[in-house]
Amino acid sequence: MQPLTEKTIRSSFINASRQEAKKLTLPENFDSLDWDSLDYLGWRDPKMMQRGYLLHTDGTGRTRGILLRPTDGGRKPNNATMCEMCRDVNIPCAVGMWTTKRAGQAGRDGNTLGTLICLSFECSRNVRIPPPKNPIYPDPMVVVAERIQLLDERVHSFLNRL
Repeated sequence: MQPLTEKTIRSSFINASRQEAKKLTLPENFDSLDWDSLDYLGWRDPKMMQRGYLLHTDGTGRTRGILLRPTDGGRKPNNATMCEMCRDVNIPCAVGMWTTKRAGQAGRDGNTLGTLICLSFECSRNVRIPPPKNPIYPDPMVVVAERIQLLDERVHSFLNRL
C-alpha cells in the first residue's frame, strides 16, 4: 500500500460525513507504519472504540475509506468465525461482524452492509503467515503471494459494493 497522509485519509471516506472524518483519531503507530506490509489500513479508533476505519488504495492509485461499526450481537464466544477478507481458518485473532452504511443517498436512507473482519484488522499480517510446506504447495511463498492478491481483491470488491 502506498503511504497515506492525514489529509488523504480524512478526505478519502466515501460513507462518512466531513465531521466524522474530522473527529477520527489516527492509529497510535501511524508515523511508524510499515506501508509495504499493508494491503489496506484498518484500525479501531482509540477514543471511540465503536468505530473502525478501513482505507484501501486500488491499482489506479485511488484511495477510498469507510467508517465501520462493530456489532455486539449473536455470536457464541466459542464459535470459530472466518474473516471474509483474509479467509484463513487458522488465524490467531478474533473475528467479528462489522457494519457500514452505504455511500451516497442509500447510506443517508439508512441502508447498510455488513461483513466479518478481524476485530483488530490484522488481515495483512495474517495473509503473510507462510503455510507449512507440503506436496501440494512446495513453495509456501507462492501461497503467501496468492493470499495477498486475493485479500486486495476482496477489499476492493467490498468497497465497490458500497
